[in-house]
Amino acid sequence: MFIIYHLITDSEDLKLDRVLQKASMRDNTVILTTLNAAWASPGSVIDLFVDSFHSGVRTSSLLNHLVIIAFDGDAYRQCAKIHHYCFALGTEGVDFSEEKRFLTSGYLEMMWKRLDFLRLVLEKGYSFIFSDADIMWFRNPFPHFYPNGDLQIACDHYVGNATDLRNIANGGFNYVKSNERTIEFYSFWYSSRLRYPGYHDQDVFNAIKHDPYVADIGLEIKFLSTAYFGGFCEPSRDLNKVCTMHANCCIGLRSKIHDLRIMMEDWKNYLSLPPSLKRLLTLSWRVPQNCSFLVGIFLFW
Repeated sequence: MFIIYHLITDSEDLKLDRVLQKASMRDNTVILTTLNAAWASPGSVIDLFVDSFHSGVRTSSLLNHLVIIAFDGDAYRQCAKIHHYCFALGTEGVDFSEEKRFLTSGYLEMMWKRLDFLRLVLEKGYSFIFSDADIMWFRNPFPHFYPNGDLQIACDHYVGNATDLRNIANGGFNYVKSNERTIEFYSFWYSSRLRYPGYHDQDVFNAIKHDPYVADIGLEIKFLSTAYFGGFCEPSRDLNKVCTMHANCCIGLRSKIHDLRIMMEDWKNYLSLPPSLKRLLTLSWRVPQNCSFLVGIFLFW
């Protein structure tokens, strides 16, 4: 068992209990994303994220179960303007409001705080889908989750088998059931940052998934196919199947927003087609564009 110290104050804990209870589904599942001021400004990432739920197939009702976790005051205030379930996560002594460039110290600290918070949600008895805000939701993902599996996670590269540890996981989208195994794993994952200084949570996950301890605790990991849960690293090719698309393998807020807007245009153009054309045409994304030169760098990191 790994010792984790208090992440939030008692008053924050009560507020978190209330918002999780209000947002949860009948089986105590919630949808979570995190937000800072850089991604919260009008017309930025969070607006595109919420718009994707409204534009998706059987996704708009899922907003009733979404909790946006704000890392700073500006993000919380903007959240309150556009959504009904917001939670302000205290970050005393650390400024998470500005854009955090990939693998900078600020980025790493924000990612690890996020992971520790997700561990707390599991401890409270809530299962969750965690989604980065730069993931567009085009279809309800629940029909494409496996009935078994403690932790189901998206991939930067999917090798074709849901249990193959050679899959390159992406921590930006995962479905995690609250149980003793996942709580223990998240504690182990968080503590493993000390073994891998300078690495972010996703890289550490891809290292520790091979650790014998994970098998010892009985954790069942399922990797999600990029046919349904794609991204710029490895896009979902069939718009008749895609559930989510992630602006991964992309550095820089401007590049993300540019390509996400084009992605949303592509999706809305697809929706406007009659059903017969949707089935017959081979449609493809016009993205990545500004992000495209980074895809090879990430996949062969």
